[in-house]
Amino acid sequence: MKIEILGTGCTKCKALFEVTQKAVAKKGIFAQIEKVEDIVKIMEYGVTSTPALAIDGVVKSSGRVLSVAEIEAVI
Repeated sequence: MKIEILGTGCTKCKALFEVTQKAVAKKGIFAQIEKVEDIVKIMEYGVTSTPALAIDGVVKSSGRVLSVAEIEAVI
């Protein structure tokens, strides 16, 4: 599973990255988590509001920081 945090490095983007790490650890699964800060790549996803969460290339959320439980639900 590949999880991408789409954002330019703002505070909310960093928070979503940390919450995502916690959710993956809590679920006990293996996932590759990476930050995508390149605005061109972010735009390729059609995201207009960051931070955004993409799982295996599909945007699951944009514009807010999800909770651990919310991320667990979409994983």
